[in-house]
Amino acid sequence: MTATGTFTPRPGAAPLLRMIRAQATLETRMLLRNGEQLLLTVVIPSLVLLLFSSIDIVDTGAAGNTVDFLAPGVLALAVLSTAFTGQAIATGFERRYGVLKRLAVSPLPRWALMTAKTCAVLVTEVLQIVLLTAIAFALDWSPHGDPLAVVLLLILGTAAFSGLGLLMAGTLKAEATLAAANLVFLLLLVGGGVIVSLDKFPGGARAVLELLPISALSGGLRDVLQDGAGVPWRDLGILAVWAVLGLGAAARFFRWE
Repeated sequence: MTATGTFTPRPGAAPLLRMIRAQATLETRMLLRNGEQLLLTVVIPSLVLLLFSSIDIVDTGAAGNTVDFLAPGVLALAVLSTAFTGQAIATGFERRYGVLKRLAVSPLPRWALMTAKTCAVLVTEVLQIVLLTAIAFALDWSPHGDPLAVVLLLILGTAAFSGLGLLMAGTLKAEATLAAANLVFLLLLVGGGVIVSLDKFPGGARAVLELLPISALSGGLRDVLQDGAGVPWRDLGILAVWAVLGLGAAARFFRWE
């Protein structure tokens, strides 16, 4: 029996959900404080939307208002920049500087760290989507379709890109991750149906490109928001497969150091 005013120590880990919530809060703060990260995740998608909607630089293949074609693709680009490119680079350098090595000796499991990072990405994406939607409306955007289908596409797209980003960051050196993540970002910007319709590519190349997560995300969002289509099950299926493969591989092969 302890005396009044004293406490018995209770060593041990905090509840798992509390650890994930605390780590997700920390990850979100780090994302929002990183100036280079904000440039990639906020400024670049906003500039792409403003520039290509206002100036006829590339042939998007859009029959009507250009912003109606571009807005869904730029929303997909925002998910790519945050969940994949930004997260891969940030996590890669955390791994290099020994941050993840220290987390490895904590009670936080590897999969819980990935969950926390994905939650932080989702919070950042909400801010991105609000900003990009406001810009698109200012450019006379007229979206259609079911908001629930849009939410499903964004969540599955985030899971897919988050898994791929963590896989890259957890297996490559930081410098290699930096180069590879930026290269993939540029390639998918051009060949993922973001600013150029996949109809512009040859049939064989288009069939392959349509299986990429960025193409499924941008195409699904465009079908719903531009054409008012129903739930794009094919695109959701492609994203679900990428999410399972990416997160599964990251959980299996991710190295703390």
